[in-house]
Amino acid sequence: MITSTTNPLVKELVRLRSRRHRDAAGRFVVEGARNVERAIASGTTIIQHIIAPELGGRPADTALATTELAEGPFRKVSARQNPDGVMVVAAQLETHLERLDPPPDCLLLVVESVEKPGNLGAMFRTCDALGADAVLVADPATDIHNPNVVQSSQGALFTVPTAVASTGQVIAWLRHRSITLVGLTPAADEELWDVDLTGPIAVAIGSESVGLSAEMLEAATPALITMAGTVDSLNASVTAALALYEATRQRRQV
Repeated sequence: MITSTTNPLVKELVRLRSRRHRDAAGRFVVEGARNVERAIASGTTIIQHIIAPELGGRPADTALATTELAEGPFRKVSARQNPDGVMVVAAQLETHLERLDPPPDCLLLVVESVEKPGNLGAMFRTCDALGADAVLVADPATDIHNPNVVQSSQGALFTVPTAVASTGQVIAWLRHRSITLVGLTPAADEELWDVDLTGPIAVAIGSESVGLSAEMLEAATPALITMAGTVDSLNASVTAALALYEATRQRRQV
């Protein structure tokens, strides 16, 4: 059991909190028994399996070699307030656009420059809940391997096909496949409920601060979610959930 907080493994796990180091190493940390189990079930390449028995950690897969950390070192590397003593180091996920093969009547979520990891992770959960066919992250402002994205996705990061690309690449990919792009914006004239969402559709959600880019809006059919209060915007993950549920509702009525 590793008991020192200055152990080389502990230092490396701390460094993996940095996006620059994650990208350089091609690795990221998945923490929590549920997330780890879903990562393993998805076929994600597991590089190292780490548990803290003092925190109740047990091997998520008996076939994996396991490294044990004492409670102190595990808490040092954990990104959670109440860690359950289970984590793995995994190879970063494949995120090339061309790996996606959506069905003819696909429902996709395009997430452009969303800044808050918790919002991005919550969007993965919504897509998993609704059976959406993929998430396309355009011009990412946060990294899908960020610990807060992984945690807030509750394992959906490993169940929903994902691609990361520039806004221009995402638009070109959608056009090539004749997938209609619907962009949520308060500047739209047509309400979301009046837009036909029954065909091959990609719903686009923009950043929390500025919304969708001019490039994305020019390529999209704009749609509005009407609000009756005094605030001028909804949380990005809430907007995504409303749009995807409306698309699902329309499809069930066809």
